[in-house]
Amino acid sequence: MRLYHTSNVEIRVPDLKRGRKNADFGQGFYLTPDEEFARRWAAADAILNTYELEEAGLSIHRFSRDEKWYSYIFGNRRTQDPLRADVVAGPIANDTIFETFGIISSGFLQPSEALRLLMIGPEYTQVVIKTPKAAENLRWISAEQIGKQDSSLYQAEREAYIAAFAQVMQEIAGE
Repeated sequence: MRLYHTSNVEIRVPDLKRGRKNADFGQGFYLTPDEEFARRWAAADAILNTYELEEAGLSIHRFSRDEKWYSYIFGNRRTQDPLRADVVAGPIANDTIFETFGIISSGFLQPSEALRLLMIGPEYTQVVIKTPKAAENLRWISAEQIGKQDSSLYQAEREAYIAAFAQVMQEIAGE
């Protein structure tokens, strides 16, 4: 599987302990199979690292945008990662994930309502290397110096997302 990671440095050997424990899929090295999406993360003087993951012999858990995915992310936001897999792949939670879970914690939303909010917007995939075994199967291919990308697509997606989020919140409040 071809994967990409944007950084400010070339990363030939990923550090699995560097990532946040409370990220979507817990601690690990985050990548995406979507090159365009990886490029959109670029800041000035960014490096796009390209890898190939040999999947044979690895325990890979794949999520869909559903209740199991939601529950797994919810647990990881509390640094509770019960899943034992070498690699976890699935949708990226939208960028208001902390606010959505904050609303749940306040008692305003039920989990089913929060899931509705998390379903808004485009679906991008993340792949997380979680174990040394998986890291050994991740082969670095190249690093490309890239500059900051045009943000117009991101801005259009964000505006559409905010409008859809507000609409769903109104529906929830009115139910």
